[in-house]
Amino acid sequence: MSAISASLDPPPAACVASGSDLTPLELEVIDLFVGATRLIGLPRSLGEIYGFLFISPEPVTLDQLVQRLSISKGSASQGLRALRTIGAVKLSHQPGDRRDHYTAETELKSLVSGFISSQMLPHLETGQTRLGRLRALEESMGSELRPIQRARLEKLVHWHHRARTLAPLAGKFLD
Repeated sequence: MSAISASLDPPPAACVASGSDLTPLELEVIDLFVGATRLIGLPRSLGEIYGFLFISPEPVTLDQLVQRLSISKGSASQGLRALRTIGAVKLSHQPGDRRDHYTAETELKSLVSGFISSQMLPHLETGQTRLGRLRALEESMGSELRPIQRARLEKLVHWHHRARTLAPLAGKFLD
């Protein structure tokens, strides 16, 4: 590992509050998912919650998450809600227990599909609106628009079209 990557990747114990009673295995898995969520621009807490649920052998309650990860109930609740929205976490009802229990979705296809439908597709839809505004600006500028600017606008349209075409297909190739 290079000095640069070593300085960017905190040691696993740094991914949750000090004093937690997580095992070295739990810390490593949590750290792995913290890095993955950081890579795709999601909050660190989502990586911590998902990583803990991923490695947990049993479904976990909100209170267990709060205690084991040393995070606030609000942060845990908000994180679980966000993870459920993208399909990364499922509710698991336990007989005789009225509390909600959570488990990690472990199928890559489901995770990617959930992320695409909840995060990428809405962004691509708003991108379509913005491209419409850019086209209107392009037309209103007429001859003031430089050739390089016109070419760059065409490139944006092309990229957007490719993303809209490829995003739905991405999950289909992960069986």
